[in-house]
Amino acid sequence: MKALVCILLLLETFVFVVQQQVDGGLNENEISQQISSEDGRQNPPQTDTLRAEASTDSQQYCDLGIPDIHAALRELTATVTEQKENIRELTATVTEQKEKNRELTATVTEQKENIRALETRLMDEINKKNDEISNLTLSQVELRKENRDREIAFSASMMESGDGYIGPFSTEITLTYRNVFTNIGNAYNPITGVFTAPLKGAYMFRISVHSIAPTAATAGIVKNGQHVVIADAFQPQGGLNSSNGVVLILEVGDVVYVRLWSGRRIYDSYNNHNTFSGFLLFPLR
Repeated sequence: MKALVCILLLLETFVFVVQQQVDGGLNENEISQQISSEDGRQNPPQTDTLRAEASTDSQQYCDLGIPDIHAALRELTATVTEQKENIRELTATVTEQKEKNRELTATVTEQKENIRALETRLMDEINKKNDEISNLTLSQVELRKENRDREIAFSASMMESGDGYIGPFSTEITLTYRNVFTNIGNAYNPITGVFTAPLKGAYMFRISVHSIAPTAATAGIVKNGQHVVIADAFQPQGGLNSSNGVVLILEVGDVVYVRLWSGRRIYDSYNNHNTFSGFLLFPLR
């Protein structure tokens, strides 16, 4: 029975010491005082006979091999202290890992922000390029349309079929070149023989004349009723050939045509000896 009391006392003291160590720790003197207090509580004042019996029983317990309480508590204290140190180290490690996790989280957040900013910038660049392509496409369409409007050229010869002389006449006449080879822009009228400028610009015109002697062959380019240049050929016999050309600055609506001089004649056939041609070199603003 007394052995059981001693063991319970030891267990109670052990639990108390562990609790104190966890809460803040006890020094060795405090542990001894606690043990003495527990002994006094479990063993109230007795008569000399009881104390003698307790002493004898205590000696018997020691002889039975009950370990020294103080040695066990010191060992237990050292173990608890070591565990507390391990706990502190573990706590420091956990704290360090938490800090690293926070830094990693901040880095990941920053990278996400950078990626979002890059995506935004990339989308802006793509939209800008798409706008540029759209504008370029519209500009190309407008340029093609404008170029089509500027595509002006014509070339024609005198007769559509057969051969023969034109002239001589007592006055100048406007020649009509009815056999049209090219009439881009429809600025030349094969019925009247007149070219009308659809755009302000620089235009190139050329004529060629052919006839057979002895009558001279003379024709000239006329702008708005004014003679500009002539092609003239004369010799006593044989074929007569001449040509000439000029660059004119025309306003919209200006007219250019060819006039055969009075008393002169030209000859034409399926070989198309007599021609009138012109085209827009470049527009002017």
